[in-house]
Amino acid sequence: MNRYFLILLFGVLIIQLNYGQYKSQDLNALMPIPNSITKDIGEFLIKKNFTVCIEDTSNIRIRKAATRFIRRLSDETGVFVQYGFPIDKLKEESSLKISFKREGALKLFEDESYNLSVTPKNIVLEATTDIGILRGLETLLQLIHSGSDYFYIPALRIIDSPRFPWRGLMIDVARHFQPLDVIKRNLDAMAAVKLNVFHWHLTDDQGFRVESKVYPKLHELGSDGLYYTHEQIKEIVQYASDRGIRVLPEFDVPGHATAILTAYPEIGSKDTIYEIERNAGVFHPTLDPTNEKTYEMLAILFEEMASLFPDEYFHIGGDENEGKHWDENEKISHFKKENNIKTNHELQTYFNLRIQKILKKYNKKVVGWEEIMSPDLEKTAVLHSWRGAHEGLPDGQSLINAVKLGYKTILSNGYYIDRMHPVEEHYLVDPVPVDSKLTTEQENMILGGEVTMWSELVTPLTIDSRIWPRTAAIAERFWSANDVVKLDDMKLRLRNVSLQLEKLGITHIKNKDVILRNITKSDDIDAIKQLSNICEPLKKYTRNKDGIEYQTYTPFTLFADACTSDAIDAKRFNTLVQQLILQPNNKTLKVKINQYLKNWSLLYDHLEHFDNPIINEIKPIAKNLSGLSNIVSYYLNNNKINSDQKQRLKEYLEIAKIPIVDVELMIIDSLEKLTNHLHNYEKGSNK
Repeated sequence: MNRYFLILLFGVLIIQLNYGQYKSQDLNALMPIPNSITKDIGEFLIKKNFTVCIEDTSNIRIRKAATRFIRRLSDETGVFVQYGFPIDKLKEESSLKISFKREGALKLFEDESYNLSVTPKNIVLEATTDIGILRGLETLLQLIHSGSDYFYIPALRIIDSPRFPWRGLMIDVARHFQPLDVIKRNLDAMAAVKLNVFHWHLTDDQGFRVESKVYPKLHELGSDGLYYTHEQIKEIVQYASDRGIRVLPEFDVPGHATAILTAYPEIGSKDTIYEIERNAGVFHPTLDPTNEKTYEMLAILFEEMASLFPDEYFHIGGDENEGKHWDENEKISHFKKENNIKTNHELQTYFNLRIQKILKKYNKKVVGWEEIMSPDLEKTAVLHSWRGAHEGLPDGQSLINAVKLGYKTILSNGYYIDRMHPVEEHYLVDPVPVDSKLTTEQENMILGGEVTMWSELVTPLTIDSRIWPRTAAIAERFWSANDVVKLDDMKLRLRNVSLQLEKLGITHIKNKDVILRNITKSDDIDAIKQLSNICEPLKKYTRNKDGIEYQTYTPFTLFADACTSDAIDAKRFNTLVQQLILQPNNKTLKVKINQYLKNWSLLYDHLEHFDNPIINEIKPIAKNLSGLSNIVSYYLNNNKINSDQKQRLKEYLEIAKIPIVDVELMIIDSLEKLTNHLHNYEKGSNK
């Protein structure tokens, strides 16, 4: 008995040992993390005879997905797969066997679960719906690894399903129009990280971006010629459907309506001539909720738009309406008194109820930003929570209020990636507020969340770098268990996922070099790239002061546009400094820190020979950094500096704190900590 027990114990230890190695090596590109992963023994080798078979060959969505899978598998491995398409019959010898019970519907709460089994012999992917198969195929692609002589997928079993049914990305195409190729490549990336709702913000003060055949002046006068035709809309809806992604259109009313009123001023709340807004901000043009023609036009328009978008939900916006034009309109004031409407919020509720009734005729349910919240709104509506501490409201409070009123909700507060916050801040925000004291039933009314990409400060050249790779980490928050929160592990996997996204066509990495070459007017970008790797764009909309620094036609090809949040070298340097403070005698850490300082001390000399207006504005950052790095490096190597050096060090640090060309240097706090550490060490040595 003891002998068998020892054999069993030894076997368990071996499996655990393998699992530890497996976790660190073979899961480092998985995002989001699946619910359950069980390690098995061995590997499935990817060879040119790799085949995919589908049990139900009539399903077009899966045939397309399986074909894309084979192409991506071949691209990833360089293996010339002999069979470039799925085979027609379920053969025992097939490499990948796919089976599912039914075709999934692109709707809320559809089953997206899947089971994946990989053995040295074959791979089996099973799901209730074809949408679950799509999710499993993405996981399988993230599991491809290489040995010295071959590519493989580790033997394992995965049981997986999403935590939240609503996992979205909103792209605003009103402020800066985004062509079809931008939308498509972002849909590919969404599918890769299992996001399932593409929220298309199609109208705002700066543009109405959809062709309307019933009210053609909307796109003729309200878009500068930049809009999507009906055919293009249908193309995107189909493209998204092929990837298991719902398309949620947003037509923002009654505020954010300048583009609409440019075309049809007769339904505006102010008798004036409207023009498309070129700047960013909150503007006053608002639809007139007391004018019956407003509802007549919206009914006809929404019927047309509802026919283009098959999703059961329709986003009506409803945010940031201050009601200034309502207050200035005597007719509207009289209407409020006559109907016992005391506030503008009550008036907007009256408007929203009329809109909800219109959309109900077309079998659509309303989604709106949190300002539409009212006990009178039908409970079929979904409330979209976006305001938080920055807007004077406790984080998560509007979401809590909504579910307590009985509404389903989605969260975007905490996921505003255009604010350029670091990935850690987004990743640690959970759709279910911490310590909310909600009941289980109320928590279930929180459907998930949406990443929001407002486009005031992006163009097709830069939008990917603002969305990715941070959105992949947020996608994990929406899919994986709420205890998947280890930051170091997330960052390790995110680096690998970032490269996978580039292979899908996302331009967040390569377009950085495009912008830097435009700045230097040459291919010599090493120095300016080093500088960009420790700088980040200003955060919280401070870059675009008062919304008037940039317009809708502004090209974003400046240094700030090449910089991203989570500046890679700044992150690494800051970690090294923190480690050195904890381990002051660690020579390896000192060498690594010194190498960074040496490189930065040379940046100004490398940039000095470039001469054009853009780069000349950047040079002061490099000049100050070079002087600062020289002194800190000397201090680090000699453990002391003279009084003159200390004074210059202080001046350099103060100058470095001042943002220049809309960026901030992200190593200043660490340099201050390092110099304080060295100063304390110097004082201790002198005693």
